[in-house]
Amino acid sequence: MGFFRNAEIRRFASLLLGLTIVFASAAFRVSATTGQLVLAVCLVLIALFFIFTKRRYALLAQLSLELDHVLHGDERFDLATYAEGELAILHSQLAKMTVRLREQADALKQDKVLLTNAIADISHQLRTPLTSLNLIVTMLRQSELSEARRLQLAQELQQLLTRVDWLIEALLKMAKIDAGAVVFQQEQVSVHELMQQAAAPFAIAMELREQHLVVEVPVEVSYTGDLAWSCEALGNIIKNCLEHAPVGGTIAVTAKANAIYTEIVISDNGKGIDPADLPHLFERFYKGKNASAQSVGIGLALARSIVTAQNGTIKVENRPEGGTRFTLRFYVSNSHSLSDESVI
Repeated sequence: MGFFRNAEIRRFASLLLGLTIVFASAAFRVSATTGQLVLAVCLVLIALFFIFTKRRYALLAQLSLELDHVLHGDERFDLATYAEGELAILHSQLAKMTVRLREQADALKQDKVLLTNAIADISHQLRTPLTSLNLIVTMLRQSELSEARRLQLAQELQQLLTRVDWLIEALLKMAKIDAGAVVFQQEQVSVHELMQQAAAPFAIAMELREQHLVVEVPVEVSYTGDLAWSCEALGNIIKNCLEHAPVGGTIAVTAKANAIYTEIVISDNGKGIDPADLPHLFERFYKGKNASAQSVGIGLALARSIVTAQNGTIKVENRPEGGTRFTLRFYVSNSHSLSDESVI
């Protein structure tokens, strides 16, 4: 019998048999009746032991079979089969474990889908400029090409290379943040200094478009965070406002601080954002209806990752008087529950 293949059962059966022989022998020395009674009692106890032990091992075998079914994708796990006791506790713990493993498996599947979609998006974003680069290189090889046309193609080539370089750099930054490989500094950041550094790279572009940056930030307003990474986030927001503000338009920045958070508001006086785009504006590779041809839909997603990693929130809304308004809040307490918002 398979039941007796268990070494523990064989050892315990040998012990019971030995004890039965000893007690029955001692009892028969007293009298035959006493010996028969003791022998009968011992045999009954041995029989009950084997009955209950076999039942317990049958339940264990059933539990093992259920676990095997779960491992092969069966969703069923019957709790009513087991009564109270150690087996019920074991079954309950195993049920919790299988639920957790199933949740983890579902999460891994979801991550795999997201990764596949992200790779497809990245491939698409890189394929377009790379195709253009190949065409330009082919045209540059033509011997009859004029010098003026060659210079024009070289300029387009440089622009495309700059775009690819920025895209790869932004993707690497987002990957590092997602992987938790970025250590954000915890230092006192002056919002006035932050805005000066974040807006500096766009000074020439704003001058060419006759746009004005109006910064009304008290010198004493600050928060605890990382200056370099915050510059990256605000730079992407300023770039978005710059692209949507009209020629001669204005980009305004205000800031204030209280005991709970430091708030930075960046707004423009452009046409605003299509209401259908607002809930998706911070999604990776999402391009709104009014996005520029050069947009790849990653700048605002990177800004959100940076802000939330520094215990902050970011939301976007259309101003009643026209234009777009971004509101960033960096909270003092790490216990604050963070959530990104998009408000019309």
